[in-house]
Amino acid sequence: MDQPDLTGARDLTDLTVLYRGPLASCDYDCPYCPFAKRRDSTAQLRADRAALERFVAWARGPHDHRLSVLFTPWGEGLTRSWYRRALVDLSHEPRVERVAIQTNLSCRTDWLTEAAADTVALWCTYHPGQTPYERFLAKTHRLSGLGIRFSVGVVGLPEHLDHARRLRADLPSHVYLWINAAEGHTYTDEQADEWTALDPLFPYSQRPHRSAGLPCRTGRSVVSVDGEGTVRRCHFVRTELGNLYDGSYRSALAPRPCPLTACDCHIGYVHLETLPLYDVFAGGVLERVPRAQALPPRPLLPVVSGRPAPPAASPAPAR
Repeated sequence: MDQPDLTGARDLTDLTVLYRGPLASCDYDCPYCPFAKRRDSTAQLRADRAALERFVAWARGPHDHRLSVLFTPWGEGLTRSWYRRALVDLSHEPRVERVAIQTNLSCRTDWLTEAAADTVALWCTYHPGQTPYERFLAKTHRLSGLGIRFSVGVVGLPEHLDHARRLRADLPSHVYLWINAAEGHTYTDEQADEWTALDPLFPYSQRPHRSAGLPCRTGRSVVSVDGEGTVRRCHFVRTELGNLYDGSYRSALAPRPCPLTACDCHIGYVHLETLPLYDVFAGGVLERVPRAQALPPRPLLPVVSGRPAPPAASPAPAR
Protein backbone atom coordinates (compact mmCIF):
# COMPACT_ATOMS: atom_id res chain seq x y z
CA MET A 1 0.00 0.00 0.00
CA ASP A 2 1.32 3.44 -0.89
CA GLN A 3 1.95 5.71 2.05
CA PRO A 4 0.16 9.04 2.35
CA ASP A 5 2.32 12.12 2.33
CA LEU A 6 2.17 13.19 5.96
CA THR A 7 5.16 15.50 5.98
CA GLY A 8 3.07 18.60 5.43
CA ALA A 9 0.32 17.61 7.85
CA ARG A 10 2.31 17.40 11.09
CA ASP A 11 5.67 18.06 12.64
CA LEU A 12 8.34 15.48 11.94
CA THR A 13 9.01 13.02 14.75
CA ASP A 14 12.40 11.48 15.48
CA LEU A 15 12.62 7.78 14.66
CA THR A 16 15.68 5.54 14.84
CA VAL A 17 15.48 2.42 12.67
CA LEU A 18 17.68 -0.63 13.17
CA TYR A 19 17.44 -2.39 9.82
CA ARG A 20 18.42 -6.03 9.38
CA GLY A 21 17.60 -7.70 6.08
CA PRO A 22 18.09 -11.35 5.13
CA LEU A 23 21.83 -11.00 4.34
CA ALA A 24 23.77 -13.56 6.38
CA SER A 25 26.99 -14.07 4.43
CA CYS A 26 30.38 -12.91 5.67
CA ASP A 27 33.90 -12.97 4.29
CA TYR A 28 35.45 -13.69 7.71
CA ASP A 29 35.47 -16.95 9.68
CA CYS A 30 35.66 -15.71 13.27
CA PRO A 31 35.29 -18.73 15.60
CA TYR A 32 32.94 -16.78 17.90
CA CYS A 33 30.46 -15.92 15.12
CA PRO A 34 27.75 -18.30 13.81
CA PHE A 35 27.76 -16.53 10.43
CA ALA A 36 31.47 -17.03 9.74
CA LYS A 37 32.20 -17.78 6.09
CA ARG A 38 28.53 -18.33 5.45
CA ARG A 39 27.49 -17.99 1.84
CA ASP A 40 24.20 -16.65 0.55
CA SER A 41 22.86 -18.09 -2.69
CA THR A 42 22.34 -15.86 -5.70
CA ALA A 43 18.61 -15.89 -4.99
CA GLN A 44 19.20 -14.89 -1.36
CA LEU A 45 21.44 -12.02 -2.39
CA ARG A 46 18.84 -10.80 -4.89
CA ALA A 47 16.17 -10.94 -2.20
CA ASP A 48 18.38 -9.01 0.20
CA ARG A 49 19.10 -6.36 -2.41
CA ALA A 50 15.42 -5.98 -3.27
CA ALA A 51 14.50 -5.71 0.42
CA LEU A 52 17.15 -3.08 1.06
CA GLU A 53 16.18 -1.04 -1.99
CA ARG A 54 12.55 -1.14 -0.85
CA PHE A 55 13.59 0.17 2.57
CA VAL A 56 15.72 2.94 1.07
CA ALA A 57 12.81 3.97 -1.17
CA TRP A 58 10.60 4.21 1.92
CA ALA A 59 13.21 6.24 3.81
CA ARG A 60 13.53 8.66 0.89
CA GLY A 61 9.80 8.83 0.27
CA PRO A 62 6.91 10.53 2.06
CA HIS A 63 6.73 9.84 5.80
CA ASP A 64 6.53 11.92 8.95
CA HIS A 65 9.89 11.16 10.57
CA ARG A 66 13.36 12.57 10.99
CA LEU A 67 15.28 9.35 10.54
CA SER A 68 18.41 7.88 12.02
CA VAL A 69 19.26 4.52 10.45
CA LEU A 70 21.65 1.83 11.63
CA PHE A 71 22.19 -1.19 9.40
CA THR A 72 22.96 -4.24 11.56
CA PRO A 73 23.36 -7.11 9.05
CA TRP A 74 24.08 -10.60 10.30
CA GLY A 75 26.77 -10.78 7.62
CA GLU A 76 29.09 -8.18 6.12
CA GLY A 77 27.13 -5.58 4.19
CA LEU A 78 29.77 -3.27 2.77
CA THR A 79 31.21 -5.94 0.48
CA ARG A 80 27.85 -5.62 -1.34
CA SER A 81 27.38 -2.67 -3.65
CA TRP A 82 23.74 -2.12 -2.62
CA TYR A 83 24.70 -1.39 1.00
CA ARG A 84 27.36 1.09 -0.06
CA ARG A 85 24.85 2.80 -2.36
CA ALA A 86 22.22 2.86 0.39
CA LEU A 87 24.57 4.66 2.76
CA VAL A 88 25.56 7.18 0.11
CA ASP A 89 22.00 7.88 -1.00
CA LEU A 90 20.57 8.16 2.50
CA SER A 91 23.42 10.39 3.66
CA HIS A 92 22.18 13.07 1.24
CA GLU A 93 18.53 12.89 2.34
CA PRO A 94 17.51 16.04 4.26
CA ARG A 95 15.29 14.06 6.65
CA VAL A 96 18.06 11.58 7.51
CA GLU A 97 20.14 12.82 10.44
CA ARG A 98 22.51 9.85 10.56
CA VAL A 99 23.00 6.66 8.58
CA ALA A 100 25.48 4.10 9.90
CA ILE A 101 26.39 0.44 9.53
CA GLN A 102 28.18 -2.22 11.53
CA THR A 103 31.11 -3.51 9.48
CA ASN A 104 34.37 -5.45 9.65
CA LEU A 105 35.87 -2.80 7.33
CA SER A 106 37.06 -5.38 4.80
CA CYS A 107 35.62 -3.25 1.99
CA ARG A 108 37.39 -0.49 0.14
CA THR A 109 36.80 3.05 1.38
CA ASP A 110 36.89 5.21 -1.77
CA TRP A 111 33.09 5.07 -2.17
CA LEU A 112 32.74 7.22 0.92
CA THR A 113 33.91 10.26 -1.04
CA GLU A 114 30.40 10.27 -2.57
CA ALA A 115 28.67 10.34 0.83
CA ALA A 116 27.83 13.33 3.01
CA ALA A 117 30.56 13.09 5.64
CA ASP A 118 28.47 14.87 8.28
CA THR A 119 25.70 12.24 8.04
CA VAL A 120 27.31 8.87 7.24
CA ALA A 121 29.14 6.89 9.93
CA LEU A 122 30.71 3.46 10.49
CA TRP A 123 30.76 1.13 13.49
CA CYS A 124 33.89 -0.93 12.76
CA THR A 125 35.05 -4.15 14.38
CA TYR A 126 38.62 -5.42 14.21
CA HIS A 127 38.87 -9.21 14.16
CA PRO A 128 42.47 -10.32 14.84
CA GLY A 129 43.59 -13.09 12.53
CA GLN A 130 41.00 -12.26 9.87
CA THR A 131 42.78 -9.38 8.18
CA PRO A 132 46.34 -8.03 8.20
CA TYR A 133 46.65 -5.51 11.03
CA GLU A 134 48.36 -2.85 8.93
CA ARG A 135 45.65 -3.07 6.28
CA PHE A 136 42.90 -2.52 8.84
CA LEU A 137 44.79 0.31 10.53
CA ALA A 138 45.44 2.05 7.21
CA LYS A 139 41.71 2.03 6.49
CA THR A 140 40.94 3.71 9.81
CA HIS A 141 43.39 6.48 8.96
CA ARG A 142 41.75 6.88 5.53
CA LEU A 143 38.36 7.23 7.22
CA SER A 144 39.81 9.85 9.52
CA GLY A 145 41.30 11.70 6.56
CA LEU A 146 37.92 11.71 4.82
CA GLY A 147 36.26 13.18 7.90
CA ILE A 148 34.04 10.13 8.41
CA ARG A 149 32.68 9.53 11.91
CA PHE A 150 33.51 6.04 13.12
CA SER A 151 34.33 3.90 16.11
CA VAL A 152 36.51 0.80 16.28
CA GLY A 153 36.02 -2.17 18.54
CA VAL A 154 37.35 -5.57 19.55
CA VAL A 155 35.72 -8.59 21.17
CA GLY A 156 37.17 -8.87 24.66
CA LEU A 157 38.71 -12.33 24.46
CA PRO A 158 41.99 -12.90 26.37
CA GLU A 159 43.89 -13.60 23.15
CA HIS A 160 42.74 -10.23 21.77
CA LEU A 161 44.13 -8.09 24.59
CA ASP A 162 47.55 -7.39 23.07
CA HIS A 163 45.93 -6.70 19.70
CA ALA A 164 43.58 -4.20 21.32
CA ARG A 165 46.44 -2.48 23.14
CA ARG A 166 48.36 -2.14 19.89
CA LEU A 167 45.29 -0.80 18.13
CA ARG A 168 44.65 1.79 20.83
CA ALA A 169 48.23 3.01 20.49
CA ASP A 170 48.04 3.27 16.70
CA LEU A 171 44.53 4.59 16.09
CA PRO A 172 43.98 8.31 15.55
CA SER A 173 43.75 9.78 19.02
CA HIS A 174 40.16 10.98 18.60
CA VAL A 175 38.83 7.53 17.66
CA TYR A 176 36.96 5.69 20.38
CA LEU A 177 38.04 2.08 20.91
CA TRP A 178 35.21 0.04 22.39
CA ILE A 179 35.48 -3.43 23.88
CA ASN A 180 32.58 -5.89 23.77
CA ALA A 181 32.51 -8.47 26.53
CA ALA A 182 32.77 -11.88 24.87
CA GLU A 183 29.55 -13.86 24.97
CA GLY A 184 29.61 -16.49 27.70
CA HIS A 185 32.91 -15.20 29.08
CA THR A 186 33.34 -14.05 32.67
CA TYR A 187 36.04 -11.63 33.78
CA THR A 188 38.02 -11.47 36.97
CA ASP A 189 38.40 -8.03 38.51
CA GLU A 190 41.95 -7.87 37.20
CA GLN A 191 40.90 -8.82 33.66
CA ALA A 192 38.07 -6.30 33.72
CA ASP A 193 40.50 -3.60 34.81
CA GLU A 194 42.77 -4.42 31.86
CA TRP A 195 39.91 -3.97 29.39
CA THR A 196 38.60 -0.88 31.17
CA ALA A 197 42.03 0.72 30.82
CA LEU A 198 41.42 0.58 27.05
CA ASP A 199 37.69 1.36 27.10
CA PRO A 200 36.40 3.32 30.09
CA LEU A 201 32.89 2.21 29.12
CA PHE A 202 33.71 -1.52 29.24
CA PRO A 203 31.86 -1.98 32.57
CA TYR A 204 28.58 -1.36 30.70
CA SER A 205 29.34 -4.33 28.46
CA GLN A 206 30.79 -6.60 31.12
CA ARG A 207 27.50 -7.87 32.55
CA PRO A 208 23.89 -7.97 31.32
CA HIS A 209 21.66 -5.12 32.43
CA ARG A 210 18.45 -5.84 34.29
CA SER A 211 15.69 -4.56 32.04
CA ALA A 212 12.43 -6.26 33.03
CA GLY A 213 9.72 -3.64 33.47
CA LEU A 214 12.12 -0.76 32.94
CA PRO A 215 11.49 2.08 30.49
CA CYS A 216 13.21 1.81 27.12
CA ARG A 217 13.08 4.00 24.04
CA THR A 218 12.58 0.98 21.80
CA GLY A 219 9.02 0.74 20.56
CA ARG A 220 8.56 4.49 20.91
CA SER A 221 11.39 6.36 19.15
CA VAL A 222 13.49 3.32 18.19
CA VAL A 223 12.33 0.32 16.16
CA SER A 224 13.73 -2.74 14.45
CA VAL A 225 12.78 -3.47 10.84
CA ASP A 226 13.42 -6.67 8.88
CA GLY A 227 13.53 -7.32 5.16
CA GLU A 228 9.77 -7.80 4.94
CA GLY A 229 9.16 -4.45 6.60
CA THR A 230 7.97 -6.06 9.86
CA VAL A 231 8.44 -3.60 12.70
CA ARG A 232 9.40 -4.75 16.19
CA ARG A 233 10.55 -2.73 19.16
CA CYS A 234 14.09 -4.18 18.91
CA HIS A 235 16.01 -7.13 17.52
CA PHE A 236 15.52 -9.09 20.75
CA VAL A 237 11.75 -8.85 21.26
CA ARG A 238 9.80 -10.77 18.63
CA THR A 239 6.41 -9.13 19.19
CA GLU A 240 5.32 -7.36 16.01
CA LEU A 241 4.21 -3.72 16.06
CA GLY A 242 3.01 -3.60 12.46
CA ASN A 243 4.54 -3.11 9.04
CA LEU A 244 6.65 -0.23 7.82
CA TYR A 245 5.28 -0.14 4.32
CA ASP A 246 1.56 -0.07 5.04
CA GLY A 247 2.01 2.39 7.90
CA SER A 248 0.40 0.07 10.46
CA TYR A 249 3.37 0.50 12.82
CA ARG A 250 2.60 4.17 13.48
CA SER A 251 -0.28 3.65 15.87
CA ALA A 252 1.84 1.20 17.89
CA LEU A 253 4.65 3.67 18.67
CA ALA A 254 4.31 4.33 22.38
CA PRO A 255 6.29 4.16 25.63
CA ARG A 256 6.45 0.61 26.96
CA PRO A 257 8.58 -1.23 29.52
CA CYS A 258 11.02 -3.93 28.49
CA PRO A 259 9.45 -7.42 28.61
CA LEU A 260 12.78 -9.25 28.88
CA THR A 261 14.67 -10.13 32.04
CA ALA A 262 17.96 -8.61 30.93
CA CYS A 263 19.67 -6.90 28.00
CA ASP A 264 23.27 -7.75 27.19
CA CYS A 265 23.86 -6.24 23.75
CA HIS A 266 24.96 -2.64 23.20
CA ILE A 267 22.46 -2.02 20.40
CA GLY A 268 19.76 -2.91 22.93
CA TYR A 269 20.82 -1.53 26.30
CA VAL A 270 22.05 1.77 24.87
CA HIS A 271 18.34 2.67 24.57
CA LEU A 272 17.43 1.86 28.20
CA GLU A 273 16.26 5.04 29.89
CA THR A 274 17.74 3.89 33.20
CA LEU A 275 21.24 4.13 31.75
CA PRO A 276 22.92 7.47 30.93
CA LEU A 277 24.21 6.33 27.55
CA TYR A 278 22.18 8.76 25.42
CA ASP A 279 24.08 11.49 27.21
CA VAL A 280 27.42 9.68 26.94
CA PHE A 281 26.92 9.03 23.21
CA ALA A 282 25.01 12.24 22.44
CA GLY A 283 25.20 12.79 18.69
CA GLY A 284 26.82 9.39 18.14
CA VAL A 285 24.45 6.76 19.50
CA LEU A 286 24.24 4.81 16.22
CA GLU A 287 27.94 4.70 15.40
CA ARG A 288 28.94 4.22 19.06
CA VAL A 289 30.94 7.43 19.22
CA PRO A 290 30.82 9.10 22.65
CA ARG A 291 31.13 12.78 23.29
CA ALA A 292 34.80 13.51 23.92
CA GLN A 293 34.05 15.10 27.28
CA ALA A 294 31.97 12.05 28.28
CA LEU A 295 34.98 9.71 28.18
CA PRO A 296 36.84 9.85 31.50
CA PRO A 297 40.28 8.36 32.01
CA ARG A 298 38.66 5.90 34.45
CA PRO A 299 35.41 3.86 34.58
CA LEU A 300 32.20 5.86 34.58
CA LEU A 301 30.55 3.29 36.83
CA PRO A 302 31.34 3.48 40.53
CA VAL A 303 33.48 0.56 41.72
CA VAL A 304 32.48 -1.33 44.85
CA SER A 305 34.87 -4.02 46.12
CA GLY A 306 36.57 -4.13 42.76
CA ARG A 307 33.31 -4.70 40.88
CA PRO A 308 31.42 -2.09 38.84
CA ALA A 309 28.13 -1.22 40.48
CA PRO A 310 24.97 -0.48 38.51
CA PRO A 311 24.51 3.16 37.57
CA ALA A 312 21.86 5.24 39.24
CA ALA A 313 18.42 4.63 37.77
CA SER A 314 17.75 8.10 36.47
CA PRO A 315 16.47 8.90 32.98
CA ALA A 316 19.08 10.06 30.50
CA PRO A 317 18.32 13.13 28.42
CA ALA A 318 16.83 12.35 25.04
CA ARG A 319 18.94 12.87 21.97
